[in-house]
Amino acid sequence: MRELWLPTLAMIVIVVVSNIVVQIPINDWLTWGALTYPISFLVTDLTNRRYGPAKARMVVYVGFALAVILSIEFAGARIAVASGTAFLLAQLFDVYIFNRLRGLAWWQTPLISSVLASALDTALFFSIAFYATPVPWVTLGLGDYGVKLVLALSMLVPFRALMHYISPAEVKN
Repeated sequence: MRELWLPTLAMIVIVVVSNIVVQIPINDWLTWGALTYPISFLVTDLTNRRYGPAKARMVVYVGFALAVILSIEFAGARIAVASGTAFLLAQLFDVYIFNRLRGLAWWQTPLISSVLASALDTALFFSIAFYATPVPWVTLGLGDYGVKLVLALSMLVPFRALMHYISPAEVKN
């Protein structure tokens, strides 16, 4: 677990910052949290690349526990359930997809895993958090997912820059 201090710290920072800035709107359909949370997929992917899926899941579990605690504190039960469910399932899905696609071109694995996991995260969060409420959650979710797609592409830059310093784990599929 000692080798996971940096990815765990990165995940903790992302979760804390995202839970704070999600309360600050950019406009009527987007908050600053939409710009910070997707960075968690970069952390998960880099951890998975270096240490493999089992250790990447450990980092996800730490982030999940903290996310639920912070969501309950800042947002209430329904948002905490939506946030926790979406975070845990999407991050674990990202770990799974990344590991299954290991060996594709350097950019395909993190992009595909992040795009698919972001879709799951968005669908789960907005449907659980806002179903049967007057909030236009489908529109909000589509806007949020659009931002996540742009960020998934953007995260290829740091992924590429860091992959030369992060040797891949030897993992059997």
